[in-house]
Amino acid sequence: MTIQITKESNATVVTISGRMDAMTAPEYEKTLNEFIASGETSFVVDFQGLDYISSAGLRALLATAKLLKTKGGQILLSNVLGTVREVFDISGFGTIFKIKDSVADALADLG
Repeated sequence: MTIQITKESNATVVTISGRMDAMTAPEYEKTLNEFIASGETSFVVDFQGLDYISSAGLRALLATAKLLKTKGGQILLSNVLGTVREVFDISGFGTIFKIKDSVADALADLG
């Protein structure tokens, strides 16, 4: 898994590619927790290059969202496609998270 961070005017964009599973999800969680600890509260997670997500990956997303909620923050997902989208739909995570078609749409939604 590769994580790239881009700072936009109203959010931090986290671009994830590869596989998000039990081996890599802790890296995602650690990275976002560090940004949250430094005061960041708005995130867009771009899944354009994500090929696979396991239950461990979903758990990491949920843990981050719960932490952000306690800080008054928000997280939007973008480019949730293919088999990753199927996992979100089957697991019900598609109704838990706000999912946008693109990073630009997510950033616009954050205002």
